[in-house]
Amino acid sequence: MPAAHRAATTMAAIAAALLAVPAIAQLVPVAPPASTAAVTDVGDAPTRLPPAYPMPYRDPSATAIKAVMDRVLGYIEREAPIGMVDARGTPVAVGRLVPASVFKPGFRLTSYEWGVTYAGALLAGQVTGDARYTRYAADRVNFVADVAARYRTTRADAEATPVRNMLAPDRLDDSGAMSAALIKVQRAGLANRNVRPQIQVYLDWIANRQFRMPDGTLARQRPLPVTLWLDDLYMSVPGLAQMGALTGERRYYDDAVRQILQFSQRMFVADKGLYMHSWVEGMDPHPAFHWGRANGWAVVAMVELLDVLPADHPGRPAVLAQLKAHVAGLARVQSGTGLWHQLLDRPDSYLETSASAMYAYAIARAINHGWIDRRAYAPVALLAWQGVSTKVSAAGEVEDVCVGTGVGFDPAFYYYRPRHVRAAHGYGPVLLAGAEVIAMLRNGAPMKPGNGQGVIFR
Repeated sequence: MPAAHRAATTMAAIAAALLAVPAIAQLVPVAPPASTAAVTDVGDAPTRLPPAYPMPYRDPSATAIKAVMDRVLGYIEREAPIGMVDARGTPVAVGRLVPASVFKPGFRLTSYEWGVTYAGALLAGQVTGDARYTRYAADRVNFVADVAARYRTTRADAEATPVRNMLAPDRLDDSGAMSAALIKVQRAGLANRNVRPQIQVYLDWIANRQFRMPDGTLARQRPLPVTLWLDDLYMSVPGLAQMGALTGERRYYDDAVRQILQFSQRMFVADKGLYMHSWVEGMDPHPAFHWGRANGWAVVAMVELLDVLPADHPGRPAVLAQLKAHVAGLARVQSGTGLWHQLLDRPDSYLETSASAMYAYAIARAINHGWIDRRAYAPVALLAWQGVSTKVSAAGEVEDVCVGTGVGFDPAFYYYRPRHVRAAHGYGPVLLAGAEVIAMLRNGAPMKPGNGQGVIFR
């Protein structure tokens, strides 16, 4: 079967599968039925009746959190294997690759979603001390760098290879998340000799070749000319920030700060504390749809920048203020299950896992660095993790994850985006969230529960 026909058949099969799979059951924050338990004490005995929470509520142990993460790791080890094969499925060594060679079937090892997954695995390894996580990220990053280097050496046509996005990136989705992951591997001393040249390819696209507005703001020319996608904060800022940390060159930090502040000027809705998903030059009035995962990309980009931004950088106070404003807005719209909605301010839209995991990670990391008040936000981060943990199946699949999403200017577009366990956006954020919440709890567990008392941190 010709390759093009095979690809079309595969995509058709995937589309059919997505349509055939019923929506996964949601945690619905409805009021539980009134308790009918017998109460003979006329004092405060009713106060001690156990609530019917739809998710775990009290503080989990690090062991319990890691058990959830381990299920995810097992799944992505099975479903994102290392190796190349030919058209018949026969393994091909890196030194014998031809343009028709392809990665073993599974999640795409060079996608932006898997860049986030590598970052999550690295952090999980650092926090838990489990080398399986570290090796997962380092082995795959080094492998894809070797594959790209081999094709580069043979001067293969990039479009004919399975690593076009590494050889000839032509959008931020190709470059941003993967560059940040590769630099983290490089800075951790885990990279082979082919990683550093690949980092340079990615950063050349972000810093020098991506379309920009006259003030330097990164933009796209679709679906309309000069469109900002909030997603692009993650597809640029962490890579720029990590490059600043790797090289010591201040221009990368300056650019990363510029993106946060200039996107925020156009896209942050201050009275809600939320970002709109997209912004189009000249559109007036401008629809504002507060898509969950896009807000996740933004808040994670800010904490990743603050992680490495020098303390004396003049833009640091403004970025920190923006982070605080966004976290406050997110906390206001968290549901009673710990999860957030697909459209954050529309509680009749479905609860979405990848965004919720991003918020758990970003809020916990901001707490752990002392950027936001632990007493106010640790309950938010912990409840977020508790909700997210209910969405990891026994097999390690992350459920209720919105598939890849462009921009839209009507609510139906967002309300009816499919959810699927093969949407790759959930795996990295769950690892990031679990690891950072473990670190948060190590800094102090919640107070012992009192009579009718919620989760309270000192």
